[in-house]
Amino acid sequence: MRPPSPIQITNSLTGKKENFVPLAPGKVQMYVCGITPYDECHMGHARCYVFFDTVKRFLRAAGFEVTHVQNFTDIDDKIIQRAQMLKQDPREVSEKYIADYFVQMSKLKVLNADAYPKVTETIPQIVRFIERLIEKGYAYAVGGNVFYSVRKFKNYGRLSKRSFDELEVGARVEVNEQKNDPLDFALWKAAKPGEPSWASPWGQGRPGWHIECSVMAIQHLGESFDIHGGGQDLIFPHHENEIAQSEAATDRPFAKVWLHNAFVTANHEKMSKSLGNFFTLREVFEKFSPPVVRLFLLSRHYKSPLDFSDDLLLQAQSAYNNLEDVFVKTVYVLGGNRKGGHILEEWQAKFMNALAEDINSEKAISILFELHNLMIAAIKDHKTDWLKDALKTMAYLFDDLLGIQLSSSLTPLSIQKFKGDLARRDEFRKQKAWQSADQVRNEFERLGYVIEDTALGPILKPKR
Repeated sequence: MRPPSPIQITNSLTGKKENFVPLAPGKVQMYVCGITPYDECHMGHARCYVFFDTVKRFLRAAGFEVTHVQNFTDIDDKIIQRAQMLKQDPREVSEKYIADYFVQMSKLKVLNADAYPKVTETIPQIVRFIERLIEKGYAYAVGGNVFYSVRKFKNYGRLSKRSFDELEVGARVEVNEQKNDPLDFALWKAAKPGEPSWASPWGQGRPGWHIECSVMAIQHLGESFDIHGGGQDLIFPHHENEIAQSEAATDRPFAKVWLHNAFVTANHEKMSKSLGNFFTLREVFEKFSPPVVRLFLLSRHYKSPLDFSDDLLLQAQSAYNNLEDVFVKTVYVLGGNRKGGHILEEWQAKFMNALAEDINSEKAISILFELHNLMIAAIKDHKTDWLKDALKTMAYLFDDLLGIQLSSSLTPLSIQKFKGDLARRDEFRKQKAWQSADQVRNEFERLGYVIEDTALGPILKPKR
């Protein structure tokens, strides 16, 4: 269903909210910068990939065919340093943490990309791309290294809104006397003893950080494509450098829309290992379920910093429990029959319009809580026909589009199976045979259920 309102996205390149119109009608090509796999995935990774997963889900629901490419930077200084510390081969290290990425993201219901190119599998294409930049006068080789001449690209700084004067004073650049200019950055690094390297016209070496994404994006999506995404910290220098080298090589605009999510913070400071406020997803999942974490990650607009704390996750847990409760009670009122029903078009339209307003997941979630409140009232009034439609709508919008799984282990079979036991407990309670009633309750708890006594009668729910 296309949203009634035009889709608007804040383009980091222009700094404006723009109507989103893809380059090819009905098709969207999206490249998202992937992880450097030298350690476990953390909350910052989760925010980025949950957000872009939601973008993809929304665009597909809006009728677009989405091609999504996401790389792995599987050779890098950090990987080499970790491998040396562990006395392992760098490839062992990168493969271990690539596997961790898929484990953690599958828990968060992040859909797989269409392609996951790796730097180590793209070396020949990277070498040819660098040769092209040298031929066009944008790069130069010296001492086995190749550098990009930043000042030769007249639009440099357009994405990060930095002038050459500002860059001279404040840019983070590697000190290297071989550079013609301190602003220049490495496209190819000469091999160092004991490090992985590949053959090239300039000698043994490996790619610089930025060149890889230009090459992999162009290889899989073409010289111009619709959306390039990543975390806010990648705007400079990574994405700025991608634009410079890509457009210098192709003479075409690189990505039409640049989309960046804000940081996850702890006590309003960016998460980092050096500050000791760094939390891996494995650690977080020991306390909170993945659906609760995903709800938390989508609870703020992607342009706003998201402060991480147990208190805020507990709030997300409470919100999720409320949703689960109404979901379970509706299933129960319907006798376990979750089949049938129709999507409530009015609520679907409201939801899609919220996401059409710059992927406003915070507003979309608030709209579905309005539907949740109406469902509570309908449960009391036994409006089963409307509840069937509301349940289907809630499940589709929360689960399919936001990727937040609202599920219950209560099936039609289990409800019918336990109906007699619940009635037996209810009869014990009426007779004030409390010990016998408690025995039935304890039997359910051993099976993984709790009983909630409501105005509807006893409701069976999965234990949390």
